[in-house]
Amino acid sequence: MIDQFPIVQYINENGVFTQSEFEEEMTPALLQQLYEKMLRARLLDRKCIKLQRQGRLGTYAPFEGQEAAQVGSALALEEEDWIFPTYRDHAATLTFGHSMQNLLAYWVGRIEGSIPPEDKNIFPPAVPIASQILHATGVAWAEKKKGTNHVSLVYFGDGATSEGDFHEGLNFASVFNVPVVFFNQNNGYAISVPIEKQMKSKTIAQKGLAYDIPSIRIDGNDIAAVYIETKKAVERARSGEGPTLIEAVTWRYGAHTTADDPTRYRDQTESDSRRRTTDPLLRIETYLKNTNVWDEDWLSKIEDQISEEISGAVDNMEGMPKADIDDLFSHIFKDPTWQLEQQRKHHLAVKGGRD
Repeated sequence: MIDQFPIVQYINENGVFTQSEFEEEMTPALLQQLYEKMLRARLLDRKCIKLQRQGRLGTYAPFEGQEAAQVGSALALEEEDWIFPTYRDHAATLTFGHSMQNLLAYWVGRIEGSIPPEDKNIFPPAVPIASQILHATGVAWAEKKKGTNHVSLVYFGDGATSEGDFHEGLNFASVFNVPVVFFNQNNGYAISVPIEKQMKSKTIAQKGLAYDIPSIRIDGNDIAAVYIETKKAVERARSGEGPTLIEAVTWRYGAHTTADDPTRYRDQTESDSRRRTTDPLLRIETYLKNTNVWDEDWLSKIEDQISEEISGAVDNMEGMPKADIDDLFSHIFKDPTWQLEQQRKHHLAVKGGRD
């Protein structure tokens, strides 16, 4: 089955185009833009980890190492398309136009963290594993019934493919031929469980066969492959040809969340090795150096701009009122269920006792 789904790559680890016919499309200017967006996401991610360690953010889900998968796929969308992230896809939502301040607000419990700019179709981050796949499929079906050409792109990890929602979403999308792109980031671990212990399938791409959905396996650290292949899938969906399943094979350097210790289940020397060989930013840097386009002054300038933007967003986030725990009971149902009302009363009683 691995032979049926080889990993598609456009720029290899040595910064060389392996499919030269696409080199003209991936211009140095576009690659610089992609690099800048990946760097922006990485520097924000590192800042968030520091903020969490300082007690200024809650538990945080880092993504360093997965920037190419997220940035390249999000840039393949058009303005009125939809994006359905998990709790880890900040690079994607940031690239698609989410407010950096609101993105930070999410991690301190502010409801603004789940609210995108008015002109952006960004669903709130999904914490329950795979639930967003059903949302994306449903929205895509609604767009089809309305007669638009808007596409849904939904992110999920390898562990999500073991959930029922994954299979229901793919089956429904296949039956009704809806315009949705299923984008899997396979980093080899579902929290602490290596992929071979949570599924016997040799690839995730092969899971699309059961639903007659075209599937592809790509190098998730090669932003050219991510961008081009996601664009193909998006155009296919937009033209009425239906869904696509993309498996982006990648690697996350750090922990599942800041509450996790990856050294208990994973040899971290693997991450050290990958930083020197398969890193998505390093790959583009190497290519631009190979083509004599790399500019250290340009890098220094964008690093300063990004750092200033992040500092401003942090200041704005920390200037917001502290999250109100009472918000937990708002905006769940139009009319609260008896269970929710019971929980709310218990909360008020405990809160009153503290007062």
